[in-house]
Amino acid sequence: MRAKFWILFLILPSLSFSQTLTGTVVDKATQEPIETVSVYFDNTTIGTTTNEKGEFSITYTDAVQSTLVISYLGYEKVLISDFRSKNDITVELIEAKNELDEVYLEYDDGLTRKQKLKLFRKEFLGTSKFAKSCEIQNEDDIILRYDKRNKALYASAKAPIEIINKALQYNVSFDLIDFEVSFRYVNPKSNSFTVNSVSYFGTSFYKNIEDFKENKAEKNREKAYQGSVQHFLRSLYNKSLEENGYWIFHGKFRVNEWEYFKIETIEETTLKKVSLEDKVSILYDKDIQSEIQIKVDHFVLDRFGNYSPIVGVYFSGALGSQRLGDSLPSDYGIKEE
Repeated sequence: MRAKFWILFLILPSLSFSQTLTGTVVDKATQEPIETVSVYFDNTTIGTTTNEKGEFSITYTDAVQSTLVISYLGYEKVLISDFRSKNDITVELIEAKNELDEVYLEYDDGLTRKQKLKLFRKEFLGTSKFAKSCEIQNEDDIILRYDKRNKALYASAKAPIEIINKALQYNVSFDLIDFEVSFRYVNPKSNSFTVNSVSYFGTSFYKNIEDFKENKAEKNREKAYQGSVQHFLRSLYNKSLEENGYWIFHGKFRVNEWEYFKIETIEETTLKKVSLEDKVSILYDKDIQSEIQIKVDHFVLDRFGNYSPIVGVYFSGALGSQRLGDSLPSDYGIKEE
């Protein structure tokens, strides 16, 4: 099974110092300031909210390579990728139109809501022990539709999906933009579903849960990190695959990884260009199997494990089975120099 999980990374040359972005958020129609607007860097723990004057201030460093998100319920979300070139900004939010079709919500598409929710939880959160500790707090906001002809499940949401990950000790707010599960085989009567592919797309913000237990969090987060896509990509960037427990195979034979992965430094940046000679298998810790396939000429990788483009780089096996319940923010484990 192939899986794709998209996040809104914009990879730029790294800076060596921290910067602060300030701004004001207003209603475009009335020009009145909006309080408690969420302002955060996608897939990180770095975020804030606006005050009663609609003002915010957020500090970032070179570890932040993702898009700035400005989000408030009832308004269209604003994404800013070129925030490094800005200083004090004014963001005008436009009131969102309610495009949900109430008739569509009641449509009999061949699966019960209970069946669709179960499938959604499995493919969105995952099935690992970390995923099983997750609870979605606002399932009533999730809209699910099954397409019988194409054997596909689609999801959208009226509000960001709020998840408590007890094992990793995170509250995750995931603003779902797109979700699709394609099935090879479906039998609703016996609850038999064979998944062909999974893809979902959205922005996310992480923060520690209210009853935060530091020792538990550190232990479980490190377990989740080791052998993850994030860990693999950082090891690839640093050319330390073997040192970090990764063996590369072509066919049935172990090969020299650097005869297949070509890593080139991009001049005057800390970015690297990665290309792959052929589809290879990945063995982690001499036991856990995955595959990577690249359907683009190359992708650009930074030292934090962010890469672009997302579409065209595919993982399967253990790496491809990881879901939101196993995920860590992109700034996890980053030590500023």
